[in-house]
Amino acid sequence: MFLILFGALFVLGGILYMARAAIWWGSLSRPRPSGPAPNTLEPSRRGMRFLGLGANWPGILLMAIGAVLLLSGASF
Repeated sequence: MFLILFGALFVLGGILYMARAAIWWGSLSRPRPSGPAPNTLEPSRRGMRFLGLGANWPGILLMAIGAVLLLSGASF
C-alpha cells in the first residue's frame, strides 16, 4: 500500500514539476524593436525549449520512479 502511495506522489510531483517549468519559463512578452507596432499583443515567436528534455528531465525521472513504484506495489 505504501509503495502505491509513494508512487502516486512521485507521479504527481513529476507532473507538477513539469507544469511549473512550463509556466515559469519566462514572460511571454519582451520588448519589441523600434518600428511599426503590430496589431496583436502576442509575441512574434516564442521558443519551445521549455518543452524539451533538458528542462523537464527531473519531472520525467520522478514520473518514471513513480511508475516503477506503482507497478511494484500492484504486484504485491
